[in-house]
Amino acid sequence: MSEAFSIIDSHCHLDRFFHQGILDDTLSEAREAGVTRMIAVGTSDEDWQLYARLTGDHPGVIDYTVGLHPCNVEAGWENQVDQLRSFFQANGPRPVALGEIGLDHFHLPQKDREKAEQIKALQVDALRAQLEIVRDLDCPVVIHSRGAFEPCIQELDAANINWEKVVFHCFVESASAMKTLNDRGGRGSFTGVITFKNAHEVRGAAVAQGLDKLMVETDAPYLAPVPHRGKPCFPAYTALTAHYCAELLGVEAYEIAGISRKNTELFFGLK
Repeated sequence: MSEAFSIIDSHCHLDRFFHQGILDDTLSEAREAGVTRMIAVGTSDEDWQLYARLTGDHPGVIDYTVGLHPCNVEAGWENQVDQLRSFFQANGPRPVALGEIGLDHFHLPQKDREKAEQIKALQVDALRAQLEIVRDLDCPVVIHSRGAFEPCIQELDAANINWEKVVFHCFVESASAMKTLNDRGGRGSFTGVITFKNAHEVRGAAVAQGLDKLMVETDAPYLAPVPHRGKPCFPAYTALTAHYCAELLGVEAYEIAGISRKNTELFFGLK
């Protein structure tokens, strides 16, 4: 790996590595691969405090976000959302964004339409409440959208937030969807899915967006890129996805790393 290669994993989940007792090894392997910084993305109150602590323990290496993932939205979700503002007012490490939040129609119960509609309604309510916080704080927001791109766009439009601070993580939509996002000022970031043989639309979306807004992520421990597809994913694999994107976009790997790093630093306001 060239010394000039240095990249940020803009979206990963480190709680599993911590609980398995392998976080230090995971960070070391990432550093050896040229992945020198990573953003641990919150999904519920079960990981927010942990990520704040890890950020304090690893300054300049780990940053974190807080948000209630749509798949974690249940009755009583308000109790979790009510905690979010306090993290942005803390004396210790503060989140670099709110997220991941959004809508997920993929994991709805397929055989119970009434239950599915109830869950969808809860997700919308939780998203709207969190977007109100985003608007008040004027902070970056990480959007999870699975099978719900248009509804997410509609909710974000209605929320009147700053689109320049919106990223749809793990972008798996088409080039035309990317244009819809980019035209508003938002961006998509790319995981190892872009390396999958059947991910033609994802590659088209990456080409359509180009380099100006490119960010690379792993979503570890999920979505490992080829040649590790189907196995646990690690932040070190950001480098593999970056090399793939370099070939796709016709630039050198160290250039992709530098561009993605700069874009990530600017988007999240990293110091």
